[in-house]
Amino acid sequence: MQGSFLRFYVHQGHKVHHGVVWEWLLIQANKMGIRGGSAFRAMAGFGRHHKMVETRLFDTSAQVIEVEFVVTDDEAQRLLDLLHRERIALFYAYIPAHFGVVDQDMPPPKAVGE
Repeated sequence: MQGSFLRFYVHQGHKVHHGVVWEWLLIQANKMGIRGGSAFRAMAGFGRHHKMVETRLFDTSAQVIEVEFVVTDDEAQRLLDLLHRERIALFYAYIPAHFGVVDQDMPPPKAVGE
């Protein structure tokens, strides 16, 4: 299938509607019927302000969470439209992707470009 890899970068403490934004994103995507999503903690990084942020043992307030989805272009647009309507400002990466499922009961998938 053709689609996109959609990844959001959010701070652990970023709140929306009385909860954290990374969890809200996963819940909303699930309600939309998006087939799957994941959230990961980043070890370290920096953003547009060039301030280094590292995970500390007892201070997770500045920790960055990556929330990602492999989606069709329509699913990505619906999720981005929702963020716009809810007025939630987030940085994201939107990358074209080929995706599918490897299933032992089906013929092997063809590599990209074949």
